[in-house]
Amino acid sequence: MGTPDFSVPILDALVAAGHNIAAVYCQPARPAGRGKKPRPSPVEKRARDLGLEVRFPVSLKDEQAQADFAALKADIAIVVAYGLILPQVILDAPTLGCLNIHASLLPRWRGAAPIHRAIIAGDSETGICIMQMEAGLDTGPVLLCETTQITPADTTAILHDRLSQMGASLIARALVELPNLSPEPQPEDGKTYAAKIDKAEAQIDWTCPASKVDRLIRGLSPFPGAWTLINGERVKFLMSRVASNKGAAGTVLDGFTIACSDGAVEILRAQRQGKQAMDAEAFLRGTPLTLGQIIGE
Repeated sequence: MGTPDFSVPILDALVAAGHNIAAVYCQPARPAGRGKKPRPSPVEKRARDLGLEVRFPVSLKDEQAQADFAALKADIAIVVAYGLILPQVILDAPTLGCLNIHASLLPRWRGAAPIHRAIIAGDSETGICIMQMEAGLDTGPVLLCETTQITPADTTAILHDRLSQMGASLIARALVELPNLSPEPQPEDGKTYAAKIDKAEAQIDWTCPASKVDRLIRGLSPFPGAWTLINGERVKFLMSRVASNKGAAGTVLDGFTIACSDGAVEILRAQRQGKQAMDAEAFLRGTPLTLGQIIGE
């Protein structure tokens, strides 16, 4: 049960391990692109390539959807970034229940956007938890956990791909070791919630510390993309690093280095509206900045 790119390696890992996939559940195709034609999700496309049955009920609260799920007589359900709430009757249907692959070190960053939030908050590490699902939001006991460091070069895109591969490896191991695993209840201390990213959060405030601006840029890359105004045009910044230069907040200091409240950030990758993302050197050829120029206004 999954929908986006993050879930595809998990499906591949389950197939590669020889598990019999009774059905694949994902969100239905959504209108996309200029023509607004329905575009199947990455999981739907991969499942069809593998010749698997695909289902996309609008809700799992529907009695027929619940009956169809129960009729599978599944041993276990694997859930990762699916997008629908699983009511108790669904959680209880598989013989061994439902396991969730969650991209954080629970109980930190329960909820919708754990990868973005970990980078934005400045966490030094994150990871994957294999959790036994219950009715609460990411509250179930944890069976297995694996940690990875968050480096100054990590964006949400980079960390997303690393965690997806970790999740694929860890769920394969969990299913082998399941009879011997002891679910550990999550502690109450340290729980936080990773609220869905609001586009209103994406505008860069240059009066913030450089470390905070850098984390926002990397945490919102590639989507929705932290942005600022340059000559009245909205520009997304997709990669950055903290620099030691100083100046008035929002001032262009050197090349593509912008002053913050305490130091500066060097922009490494940017994207103008309607254009492709490009590295700093290519961007500056088409949008030259001058020393002392103020951006963000």
